Amino acid sequence: MSRKKNVALLSVASNSLLITLKLIAGTLSGSVSIISEAIHSMMDLVAAVIAFFAVRMADVPPDEDHPYGHEKFENVSGVIEGVLIVVAAVWIITEAVHKLFNPAPLGAAGWGVAVMFVSALVNTLVSRLLYKVAREEHSMALEADALHLKADVYTSLGVGFGLAAIWLTGWHQLDPLVAIAVALFILKEAFELIAKAFAPLIDASLPKEEIDAIHSALGRHAHDFIDYHNLRTRQSGKIRHIDLHVTLHRYSTLEHAHALCDRLEAEIVEVIAHANVLIHSDPCDESCRCPDQSFMRPISTTPVITSPAPNS
Repeated sequence: MSRKKNVALLSVASNSLLITLKLIAGTLSGSVSIISEAIHSMMDLVAAVIAFFAVRMADVPPDEDHPYGHEKFENVSGVIEGVLIVVAAVWIITEAVHKLFNPAPLGAAGWGVAVMFVSALVNTLVSRLLYKVAREEHSMALEADALHLKADVYTSLGVGFGLAAIWLTGWHQLDPLVAIAVALFILKEAFELIAKAFAPLIDASLPKEEIDAIHSALGRHAHDFIDYHNLRTRQSGKIRHIDLHVTLHRYSTLEHAHALCDRLEAEIVEVIAHANVLIHSDPCDESCRCPDQSFMRPISTTPVITSPAPNS
């Protein structure tokens, strides 16, 4: 089983355990903020399950029906997870507002505080591992799952300190106020996640730093062609699709044009992780001049040593 699947399963297991603990603590204490955290963890569990199946589908090789691969399943899962978070946040706010106008004393607050801090510790460890694998494997699904758990760390700490304050002061209205704060925090998280996951689904361009790296790679070989144009980029899962046109001297041989395109593609792959590059060569018009005969210069096949690829 791949690393991505292993850490996705770990997230499923940890969320299942925390949901059980939070539901027990919430039932014993009657705290809406703990119940809101349990709902948040339920959404995390659903997200973890979606992430697990998404990384499985994304790893399926290209086929006749999906010649560009299945990597966008990870982005679809990210959008679904974001929508689920919005639904959970709205439910939490609704319940918290009701509890705000109908406050009730809490029981077993100490148990609830303990569960919240245990939850924060567990999610800190699991989210760090998820982020590490997500960065190394360029997995949108795992990154989304890690974001869920990172948010859960902050909300669990907030609920834990809120319960401790209620325990010390006896001000029970603080419980629904903490729950509303939790909901607003995860709403912000949801909108950020949806925006990031949705962009590749509508073929948004790669980030500016990656575009700049492509221009730099091409610039190192400016003496081998007249110009380049129609640069287009998009992302599908971890794969960066890049295509462009280069203008060559009209008397360049097919062998020369092919060697140059291969060289430029290799140069871009050196600086952009998981790049799939396609270059189309155009002949210049009759007015172009090439006094140094660069169109006949042999094309080196030795890669130029460059800085590490962005997001590698």
